[in-house]
Amino acid sequence: MAAPQASHSHPPLEGSTRVIATVALALATFMNVLDTTIANVSIPAISGDLGVSPNQGTWVITSFAVSNAIAVPLTGWLAQRFGQVRVFVTSVLLFVLASALCGMANSIGMLIAFRVLQGLVAGPMIPLSSALLLQSYPPAKSAVALAIWAMTTLVAPVMGPILGGWISDNMSWPWIFYINIPTGLIAAWLCWRVFRTRESPTQQKPVDYIGLALLVIWVGSLQIMLDKGKDEGWFDSGLIIALAAVAFIGFCFFLVWELTDEHPVVDLRLFKGRNFLIGTAAVSLGYCLFFGNVVIMPLWMQQFLGYTATWAGLATAPVGLLAIILSPIVGKNLPKMDPRMVASVAFMVFALTSFMRSHFTVNLAFMDLVWPQLIQGAAMATFFVPLSAISLSGLKPQQIASATGLQNFVRITAGAFGASIFTTLWQDRATLHHAQLAQAIDPYNPTARAALDGLQSQGYSLEQALAMINRLIDQQAATLSATEFFWFSGYVFIALIAVVWFAQRRQIGGGGPGTADAGAH
Repeated sequence: MAAPQASHSHPPLEGSTRVIATVALALATFMNVLDTTIANVSIPAISGDLGVSPNQGTWVITSFAVSNAIAVPLTGWLAQRFGQVRVFVTSVLLFVLASALCGMANSIGMLIAFRVLQGLVAGPMIPLSSALLLQSYPPAKSAVALAIWAMTTLVAPVMGPILGGWISDNMSWPWIFYINIPTGLIAAWLCWRVFRTRESPTQQKPVDYIGLALLVIWVGSLQIMLDKGKDEGWFDSGLIIALAAVAFIGFCFFLVWELTDEHPVVDLRLFKGRNFLIGTAAVSLGYCLFFGNVVIMPLWMQQFLGYTATWAGLATAPVGLLAIILSPIVGKNLPKMDPRMVASVAFMVFALTSFMRSHFTVNLAFMDLVWPQLIQGAAMATFFVPLSAISLSGLKPQQIASATGLQNFVRITAGAFGASIFTTLWQDRATLHHAQLAQAIDPYNPTARAALDGLQSQGYSLEQALAMINRLIDQQAATLSATEFFWFSGYVFIALIAVVWFAQRRQIGGGGPGTADAGAH
């Protein structure tokens, strides 16, 4: 379950009060989404300061994503038990506390633990912010409200890499978490002032504790397996085999329990609807690839191209610029368009930018990095909203909350898994390419001999010359591995275009994506 469907039992807000409510909800959403990207360019700084490898540093990203995904299905129960406003404001305040603890962490274990806590308390923030925003606007303007909300979630990915890079280079990495403190306190205060008299009705509802426990067990085991697999030698390790077994068995029990329980924490029966199945599969697979790109790009630039965290942030940030411009236009005009066509445009642009990146070399210019990021903004603007419209079309009003929560859970989990799987594959392929390229470095290869002689003539010792050549091989190997991932991403994005068209076309009503007409065309 997720946030209850936006109810209009309270009249829409008017004038300056609506503006304040929109700003407050935008601040909270901005802070939450910012924390999914701000750490990306800071991973080398965090891992270096805490004495771990950059690969282990990516746990800072995946731990937040997984715990956040697990918490999302509980949002609906919490909101119905305690009220949307109380849960939202409490969630924001706890997020501030968890952010402060993350900044004070002095080991990778502490940081990951506090990031897990941060992800858990952040779970209700995104679905409840959209629900409260919808309540603040009249039904005729709900599409505009959703477009504003979506635009906020796109500004944060632009600012996240820039802020994270600048803070890492000019201050220290804990400040990427400390900046949440004033933002969160202001957002919580404003929201409480505006919404405290607009609390939603509460009721006692049972919670599926067994289903929740099984969810935590199988998702947590699978994520730990993916994160530790490379370090432990994958299935040569008893720990990895045990985690895989626990994840598989836990998943099987989870399926059986959730399909038979009267009040499941995740309503898997929704997958019987073709449009929900297709829309959720498309948005989750697309987000999995996108998030893999989001994690790999800054690591590659900083470790192998010599970029500072600030410049890596500036190179990746433009992804949201075009999205900010186009999102309101897409939101306003989506009711008049076939969402399958809009989603197809998103996947075509994703594929185009992936193929552009597949031609990257170690000598590429800064603008060569920027252009694909900038163009990808068009994909971001046409990705989430139409696929949500496809997924929710034809569902009954009382199913919207559960469907939104389930789709968010699958999408966020897919993103976390993608980050772990693709960074591991990137490093494994880089190791393979390094071994292949290094075979050419021997005294009998004229090119290698000439390079060594040239470096030694400049005053380098043989060991120093070999170290420099090894560094060049590292760069080439990592770049070859990255371009393979970009090629792979491009072809999968093209395949997802076909997947989208398996959905039935449904007319999207004026009330927004959640009010689709039930009839198929």
